[in-house]
Amino acid sequence: MKKFFYLLLIVMTATEAPAQQFNLLIGTYTHGGKSEGIYSYRFTAARDSFSYMRQGVTKLSDPSYLCVSPDQRFVYAVTEGSEEKSAVSAFKFDKKNGTLLFLNKALTNAEAPCFVTANRHHVITANYGGGSLSVFGRSESGKLTDLKQQLQHTGKGIDAKKRQESAHVHMVRFTPDKKFLLATDLGEDHIYVYRYDKTAERPLSVKSVVKTTAGTGPRHLTFSPNGRFAYLVHEFNGSVSAYRYRNGELDLLQQITTIDAGFRGNVDAADIHVSPDGKFLYETNRGDANSISVFSIGNDGRLTFVQRISTKGKGPRNFVIDPTGNYVLVAHQYTDNVVIFRRDKTTGLLTDMKSEIKVGAPVCLVFTPVR
Repeated sequence: MKKFFYLLLIVMTATEAPAQQFNLLIGTYTHGGKSEGIYSYRFTAARDSFSYMRQGVTKLSDPSYLCVSPDQRFVYAVTEGSEEKSAVSAFKFDKKNGTLLFLNKALTNAEAPCFVTANRHHVITANYGGGSLSVFGRSESGKLTDLKQQLQHTGKGIDAKKRQESAHVHMVRFTPDKKFLLATDLGEDHIYVYRYDKTAERPLSVKSVVKTTAGTGPRHLTFSPNGRFAYLVHEFNGSVSAYRYRNGELDLLQQITTIDAGFRGNVDAADIHVSPDGKFLYETNRGDANSISVFSIGNDGRLTFVQRISTKGKGPRNFVIDPTGNYVLVAHQYTDNVVIFRRDKTTGLLTDMKSEIKVGAPVCLVFTPVR
């Protein structure tokens, strides 16, 4: 009997993981008057249940994208507006209670920054309207320095009606080896590969330019956890390009669609992420689709279709997989809600939990640990 009790205790310990707590930061568009800035929630996740509680709001104009510093001490947020108002703001972040303390801000000198990334040395924005990148230094206190470097793209794409009349840099992301920075340009149909030197006065220099399929509008890019593969979503047609990555080189493996056969309407692909275990890829479409697609990832990096379902809202601009891997949260810009799906870790399938967080015009979701 005693042996049976110990075996039962071992099984329960192995299968019943304790709930974990995280901060959930939500960036919004404020110009419609439905929101005030960056919202902070406490999100508690277990295998079969979750809960959330609002902690506060930090007022900021149109913080459409946020990032947290690698050491989790600071948050950087863009203000998306005209060139005279576009900026990036720095905040000290208290993980224990989810609060943000404003430190300083710096103008991007370019219109409509829509993405920001940061490491220990620099903060870099992708400026959609300006077709450029803005590079700032950062101090040990988290504050931004003046603008250190601005890199202007000057090309255009084949379809001016689809916003390819000029360059439109949509995102910037460091490669897993930290040697390069990738910048997707929706207007040019290019991926720029920049060498990165943290010690240089001007830390970025062009290594190469990767041409993507003309007229597709490359938007967001993500890497597999092992750093071997990269996945790019194209806004205009919703296709995903899979690449093998090594030392600043992207080799195309596959292109696959994310829309149903016979679909007619605007796709407006939005966001793309790989699950923490590296087994599945998820992608959202906006426009007339309002869907999220699931693909399994093979050992060779190639994708196989698994599922496509409604996101249960309009305008799924951004989504996030919670750190436990059990839930996917989708932010809808036009229906003012964050819809929560359960994720099956074995199959990758999503199930609507029929639960949502109500917040005005949510467009960016970021999880951070509480401690």
